[in-house]
Amino acid sequence: MLKLYGHPFSSYTWKAQIALHALGLDYELKELGDPATCENWKVVNSAGPQGQFPVLVDDENVIFEASCVVEYLDLTFPGTRRLIPADPHAALGVRMLDRVFDNHVMNVMQRAVSEHLFKPEPDADVMADVRRRLHRSYAWLEGWLAHYDQPADHLTLIECAAAPSLFYADWVEQITDTYPRLKAWRARLNAMPEVSRCIEAARPFRPNFPLGAPDRD
Repeated sequence: MLKLYGHPFSSYTWKAQIALHALGLDYELKELGDPATCENWKVVNSAGPQGQFPVLVDDENVIFEASCVVEYLDLTFPGTRRLIPADPHAALGVRMLDRVFDNHVMNVMQRAVSEHLFKPEPDADVMADVRRRLHRSYAWLEGWLAHYDQPADHLTLIECAAAPSLFYADWVEQITDTYPRLKAWRARLNAMPEVSRCIEAARPFRPNFPLGAPDRD
């Protein structure tokens, strides 16, 4: 059985899980706990240069970096519809949006999480910059969504990246009616079975969100 090393509350773990769910694959989530006592960290620390998760183990194949996990699954266990298009130009567009969500939504959001998690008092300038950058990304995505026709019957690498990044970014800086397309798309993503499984599995960990989890999905 496939083994995924990660945590149910981790946005990048969700990204890999959504792909696993979309492809209908059975897997075992090897949950990461206290690094001082959790044996699962040995696999993670030996996989990549910084000991980051998720890490997928498929027999002798060890894949790290969430986008690479999604690509590996799509190549190794292709479903009836591809997570990444076979056409190279279409695939480039999907990978470009994957980078948008990771670098300009997810990683920006995580700066705010780190400010609250590792500092006794968050830096007001950092938090203001996070909000400014998120709003810039929200505005860009609002315009992009005017031209994006999401496949009605399946998801792609775009949705694998978008769902967790928008879920948690909204907790840091709410996506309001200023961005109606983005707000509606986030709700649509949350309702997808591949995503809702992750939301429900993570629900018990919400008290651990450093900024305080809002009373909404």
